[in-house]
Amino acid sequence: MPKLTVDGIEVEVPGGATVLQACEAAGAEIPRFCYHERLSIAGNCRMCLVEMEKSPKPVASCAMPAADGQVIHTKSEKVKRAREGVMEFLLINHPLDCPICDQGGECDLQDQAMAYGRGANRYEENKRAVTEKYMGPLIKTVMTRCIHCTRCVRFAEEVAGVEEIGAIGRGESMQITSYLERAVTSEVSGNVIDLCPVGALTSKPYAFQARPWELKKTDSIDVMDAIGSNIVVGSRGAAVLRVTPRINDDVNEEWLADKSRFAIDGLAERRLDTPWVRVGGKLQKASWAEAFQAIAAGLKGLSGAEIAGVVGDLCAVEDMVAFKDLLAGLGTTRIECRQDGALFDAGEPAGWLFGTGLAAAETADAILLIGTNPRHEAALLNVRLRKAVKKGGAKAFSIGPDVDLSFPLTQLGDDAALLADLPAAVVEAFAGAQRPMILVGMGALKTPGLYEAARAAATRLNVVRDGWNGFNLVHTAAARAGALRLGLAVDGGINALMGDAGVKALFLLGADEVNVQAGRFTVYVGTHGDRGVAHADVILPAAAYTEKAGIHVNMEGRVQRALKATQPPGDAREDWTIMRALSSVLGVKLPYDDLIALRARIATEWPDLATDGLIARTATLSAVTAPPLRGPLHHIYSNYQLTNPIARASPTMAACVSSLLAPESREAAE
Repeated sequence: MPKLTVDGIEVEVPGGATVLQACEAAGAEIPRFCYHERLSIAGNCRMCLVEMEKSPKPVASCAMPAADGQVIHTKSEKVKRAREGVMEFLLINHPLDCPICDQGGECDLQDQAMAYGRGANRYEENKRAVTEKYMGPLIKTVMTRCIHCTRCVRFAEEVAGVEEIGAIGRGESMQITSYLERAVTSEVSGNVIDLCPVGALTSKPYAFQARPWELKKTDSIDVMDAIGSNIVVGSRGAAVLRVTPRINDDVNEEWLADKSRFAIDGLAERRLDTPWVRVGGKLQKASWAEAFQAIAAGLKGLSGAEIAGVVGDLCAVEDMVAFKDLLAGLGTTRIECRQDGALFDAGEPAGWLFGTGLAAAETADAILLIGTNPRHEAALLNVRLRKAVKKGGAKAFSIGPDVDLSFPLTQLGDDAALLADLPAAVVEAFAGAQRPMILVGMGALKTPGLYEAARAAATRLNVVRDGWNGFNLVHTAAARAGALRLGLAVDGGINALMGDAGVKALFLLGADEVNVQAGRFTVYVGTHGDRGVAHADVILPAAAYTEKAGIHVNMEGRVQRALKATQPPGDAREDWTIMRALSSVLGVKLPYDDLIALRARIATEWPDLATDGLIARTATLSAVTAPPLRGPLHHIYSNYQLTNPIARASPTMAACVSSLLAPESREAAE
C-alpha cells in the first residue's frame, strides 16, 4: 500500500488508488467536474489539478496513480492559479443564465466558481451557442451550458448500458448529443440529471417548478418496484415536486429508476379524496360514517368463511397488519398478496426472497434468468447484473422471451422444459462457478409447477452453499416481501381466491391489478380511481406512500422506514387509521390508537419487522419434486411505465409511452 504526503500529512492508501483519493483521505478538498466515484476516469476537466514535487507542471489528481514517496500540495499558489485558469476557461462560453437555470442552488459550477474562480473573466469575444438536443420527455437539455465533463456519456455506456448519448465534433465544435434526436430508452436515464455538474441536463417535468431551498426534503422509500430504493421526497405544501435518490450502497447505490423519479406527478391525478358508496348501481359521494354503515350492511349475515381480502403492491407493513387484524376480527384469514397470479411456496422466507442480496448480485460469476426481464421488473438490479457480466466476467443465460438486457447473455429459448434438461454450457458454467445465481421472475411463476422446477434446477446446479444463497425470486411489488412475512397468502393464489364462489365479500387494500367480478360485495381502500374501483360497492380514500410513515420490506428482505412528506388530499386518511375506525363500527375494535402502539403490536409478533435490517431466514433450501413442464414462459410486464395506479395516472409516464412508439403510431396517438 503506497504511502504519500499530502499537505504535510502522511497517508497510506490501497493499491490502485489515485492521488485525488489520497488527498481526500488526508482531508484535503479537491474540486472536480468530470470525476465520479462510480464512473471510469476521464481526466478531461482539469479542475482537480494539484502540485506534485518533481513534476514540471500541475497534475490531474483524478488520473494520477498514488505511489510511494509522492509529495502533494493542494493549497499552494501554483495550484490556486492553475484552478483559477481552468475555471476561467470553463466560463468562457458558459451563458449567464443562473437566474433561470433549474440547477441554481445545487450547481457544482456555481459553487466551485465561487470557491476557486478568480472573480473576473478576461475573455471578451462572443460566446458560442449550441442547439438543444431532444432526449425524450424526461431530460431537458440546454447544451450551451455543457462543459463536456462526459459524465452522462460514461453513465450511459458503463452503467445503463444504452449507448445513446455521446460526443460529436472536436474542439470548440464538440457537442454532447443523443445522436438520432430520439428519446433515450434506458430505464435509468434520469440519473444523468444528478450527474450533470451544470444545468445542461435537468428534469423536464420539474422545470421551473421550485428552487431547492423552497422544498421540504423528507427521507422515504420508493415503492415503484421491489428494490426499496432510498429516496428524498421534495415537497412544497401539499405537492410533491420531485424525488431524488439517497445513497445506500446495499440497495440502490446512488441511482434511481426513471419510474421512481418521474411518476410522482401521478400522486396528484385521479386521486380519491372522499368516500363513495354505490346506491342503485351508481356511485355517490358519502361521508365516512355513511360509508362505514354501508360496509356494515353489506357484511350483515356473512360468516368469516365468506369474507376475503387482497393486498395491493404499494402498501406499508402497518397498513397490512391493521388489515389482517380487521379481517381476523371478522373471522377470516384468507388474504392474498400475489395479485399477479404468481405461484410459489410462501412459507419459508428462503424460498421466496431474493436470497443473494442486491449488493452481492454484482459479484456473481454464473447467472441463469428464468422468465424475468430485470430491466423492466427491477431496473437497478439489472444495473448490478450488468456490472457482474461486464466487469466481473460472469456468464449469463436466459430462459424466456428474448430481450435486450444491456449486457451479453446466451438466450436458451422460452420453453419451460429446458429447466429439466439444461444445456451443457449452463451446467459447465455453474459447475465451475463460486457464486452462481438463479433469478426467477413473477411472470414465469404464473405457470403451475414452474417454482418447483426452478427449485429442482437450483439443487442440481448447487446454487445454495455455505455462505452463499443463489436462489432468487425477482419480485415486482414493493409490498410483496412484507406481506409474505405476515403470512398474507392462500393456497392456490389469487386465482383460487377470486374463483371461489363461496366468497361473498371482498376487501381490496390498494389492490388494482385484480379482476373483480360484479355481484360480489366489494370494499376498496386505495389512493386512485383505478382498476380496483370498477365494481366496488364502497370506496374509501387512502394515503399514498409519500403521505404516511411506514415500514417497507424490499425483495431481499431488508426492512426500511419511510417518513411522512405531505398530507393526504381531502378526506383521505392513512390506511391503518381507516381499519381502526372501521373496526369500531363493525364491532371488532382493534387494540391500538396510534402508530406507536401499532408498531409495538408488530414488534410482538414479528420482531424482525420492528428493526431495520434483513428479516430472519434459513440458509438452506429443502429439496422439492418437480413435475414435467412444457410450454413458453412469459414476462410479467409488457410496459415498464404503467405498472401501478400512480404510474398509470402520471402524465409523464404517459408521455414516455408515447415517445417510445413508432413515429407513425406516435402521430396517431397525438
